[in-house]
Amino acid sequence: MSADLLHRARSGDREAFAELVEPYRTELHLLCYRMLGSLQDAEDTLQEVLLAAWMGLEGFEGRSSLRTWLHRIATNRCLNALRSSSRRSAALAPADAVSVPAGRLPKPSRFGEVPWLQPYPDLLLDGLPDTNPGPEARYESREAISLAFLTALQLLPPNQRAVLLLRDVLGYRAAEAADLLGLTESAVNSALKRARQALDAARTPPIGASADPPAPAPGSPQEQELTDRFVAAFLGDDIDALIALMTDDVWLRMPPMPFEYRGVEDARRFFVAVHPHRSAVIRLVPIRANGQPAWGEYACDQVTGTLHCVGVLVATFAGGGLSELTHFEAATASAFGLPRTMA
Repeated sequence: MSADLLHRARSGDREAFAELVEPYRTELHLLCYRMLGSLQDAEDTLQEVLLAAWMGLEGFEGRSSLRTWLHRIATNRCLNALRSSSRRSAALAPADAVSVPAGRLPKPSRFGEVPWLQPYPDLLLDGLPDTNPGPEARYESREAISLAFLTALQLLPPNQRAVLLLRDVLGYRAAEAADLLGLTESAVNSALKRARQALDAARTPPIGASADPPAPAPGSPQEQELTDRFVAAFLGDDIDALIALMTDDVWLRMPPMPFEYRGVEDARRFFVAVHPHRSAVIRLVPIRANGQPAWGEYACDQVTGTLHCVGVLVATFAGGGLSELTHFEAATASAFGLPRTMA
């Protein structure tokens, strides 16, 4: 950090301030996304963070790095947002499910607890480091962006979520995390222990089940072979081929609707039920989301012949097959640069 740049920013030079914070912008945005689970909420909160940093820059005394100071502002803004937000309690409950337009869906395996989750475009990850960002990080930056990780993270209480991100993702030491959050070191250690236990339980197969082999490397021939098979089966209306591609404990999700289906039998019932809608999708535009293969779904308007976007699909491959498929509403497509319509 240049002392001259900091001086100019403190003197009211907005361009100097923008240059000062730009190296941390991507990381701050991702921290907000991990805390809140929503890309839109992350965008809004990041703007609040940058405004708070601009207004409070005179109070930055340099006792910590600028990065740490910005992480403090971002974490506490996110905690405030979580504590004041009513959208979690307003999320669809099982009793509400019968009133949604998807009333023809079969009975789900369960009702999901994270209906606000949104996908994160891989294009926004380009500015992140490829190595662990701190000496005590347990997850690399890209590893901790998967939908499975994000879903499990959203089920933690806000303080535990913040502690786990600061310690295990950003790599802060316990004393540093305590200072950032205004907690004692023992409180941080206790929260981290509980958060790790909850996260491990959510991500660990049931007793007696074997863990799936790791997902194929992004862009690898193994991943390409699986994505090619998925696209062919999906666009070919071949339910048997889709089911054959799935792992035994596959999950199907569709936020913001709470319906979730687990296992090949429930997956088959689901695909049979939605066949008329799914068969209208005639093009899948490849993108990447949360470090995973993804597609924009386009269906044909029977009147105009125009293709219009009807959603975003994100696939998780593990164990040599499809272990999770998540459908997001079409409103999330714009973040990926996907057009609303195409010829």
